[in-house]
Amino acid sequence: MPQHIVQRGINREPCFFAEEDYHFYLHWLEKSAADWCCHIHAYALMTNHVHLLVTPENETGIAKLMQAIGRRYVQYINRAYRRTGSLWEGRYKSSVIQAESYLLTCMRYIELNPVRAAMVPDPGPYR
Repeated sequence: MPQHIVQRGINREPCFFAEEDYHFYLHWLEKSAADWCCHIHAYALMTNHVHLLVTPENETGIAKLMQAIGRRYVQYINRAYRRTGSLWEGRYKSSVIQAESYLLTCMRYIELNPVRAAMVPDPGPYR
């Protein structure tokens, strides 16, 4: 079943600080999704949170995917910015997308997140 995943920065603080941070996260998202048999349908990397629409091939796929990304990304950020501790506000939140018709609605919601946040006028130019 597809799931809408949201993970927020601790205290809603930024979790991406520079362009290369987004690239690092996306690299490990792609690799970890392949490693843990998950299909990424949509994503939005906001400055202080992440939205993912993911379908796992097995029941542990999403947990393993998020754990793998978390380990690598938090370690990278802590090293790059000379910080310690958690980057994320607890565990990720996920919602199962049961209706096939809601899958496209959820994709639109995720891709329009930067527009609703007034970061861009339309989703096309958003990284």
